Amino acid sequence: MKKIEAIIRKSKFEDVKQALYDVGIEWFSYWDITGLGKSTEEQVVRGQVFRSGYIQRRMISIVVRDINMERTVNAILNSAWTGETGDGKVFVSDIQETFRIRTKESGPDSLYNK
Repeated sequence: MKKIEAIIRKSKFEDVKQALYDVGIEWFSYWDITGLGKSTEEQVVRGQVFRSGYIQRRMISIVVRDINMERTVNAILNSAWTGETGDGKVFVSDIQETFRIRTKESGPDSLYNK
């Protein structure tokens, strides 16, 4: 099993959410985050100057079976992409074990995606 964490532009969240649904990911966690990067690139939006390090971000966290990892990552990469500095990052790590509290199932059977 893999844990996929993605930091994306908040403005791309709906696109990423739809792309995840399209590849069969029906449940994930997300939250708003703030970060600071090395980039000094500035963007002008409606006459106001923003540094790309201060663009609103959203963190998405998903645990998937190994067979779903590649298509999940590709869905995020393709839907979150703008081609501009500050598009975000995707991190993949191994999960040793999972448990579903309600049924006490463990391992891949405890995940919703088949």
